[in-house]
Amino acid sequence: MTPGQPLQLPLSIKLRDDATLANFYPGPNLASVRAVAQLADPTQPADEPVILLWGGAASGRSHLLQAACHQRAEKGGLAMYFPLADLQQHGPELLEGTDSLDLLCLDQLDAVVGDSAWEEALFHLYNRVREQGGRLLLAADAPPRQLGMQLPDLVSRLSWGLVYQLQPLSEEDKQAALVLRAERRGLQLSDDAVRYLFSRSGRSMSDLFALLDQLDQASLQAQRRLTVPFIKQVLGW
Repeated sequence: MTPGQPLQLPLSIKLRDDATLANFYPGPNLASVRAVAQLADPTQPADEPVILLWGGAASGRSHLLQAACHQRAEKGGLAMYFPLADLQQHGPELLEGTDSLDLLCLDQLDAVVGDSAWEEALFHLYNRVREQGGRLLLAADAPPRQLGMQLPDLVSRLSWGLVYQLQPLSEEDKQAALVLRAERRGLQLSDDAVRYLFSRSGRSMSDLFALLDQLDQASLQAQRRLTVPFIKQVLGW
C-alpha cells in the first residue's frame, strides 16, 4: 500500500458497543487499564508504543482491545481491531498497510503462533509501527517468551514493549463489576439481587453479563425493577 492510499480490508469486524473503558471494572488490573487508556489517547505521550496484555479466558483482554479502539475513534483517529483466530484464514496479507493506522489492536495472538508466514509478518509490522510512530496493542494467553513462537526476533521485539498480565477478579470484584455494568445500563441491582444471581449462576463474567442482558430486556418490557422475585420469574429459577 502506498502512502495516502486508503486502507482496504476483505471484511469488517464490528466492535461490541458495550466494550468501553468506562464499564470495565479494573479490580487488580488498574495499571493495565490505565496503560491501555493512555495508549489509546492521542493527547497522551506514548513513551512505549507497544503493549501486550495476557491472561486466561474471560480475563477481559478482548474487552480492553475493543475499548481502546472505541476511545481512539472517538478522538478522531483511525483504529482497527483484529481477532486473529477469526482472521487467520485470510493470511498475513491482511496486515498490509495497517502500520498506517493510529492504533492497531491484534487479539488472540496465540492463534497464529507457529505459522512462519504470520510470525514474519508480525515481526515486520512491529518494526514499521515503531518506525512510523504508530501504536500497537496486542493480546495473548501467555507472555511472549511462553507463547511458543518459532521466530526468536519476534519474541525479542514483543518483549521490548510493556507486558501486563490481567489478573482474575475476586468474588467481590466480580460482584462490583456486575453492579457497574448494570448501572451503566440504568439498572439498579440490590445487594440481595446480586447475591441471588451469584448463588444460582456460574462465576464467568461472560455468563453473568449474558444474564444481565436478558434481565435488562425483561425489565424494560415489563417496566419492573430487578428484584429477586422478578429475577426468579424471568430466569425460571
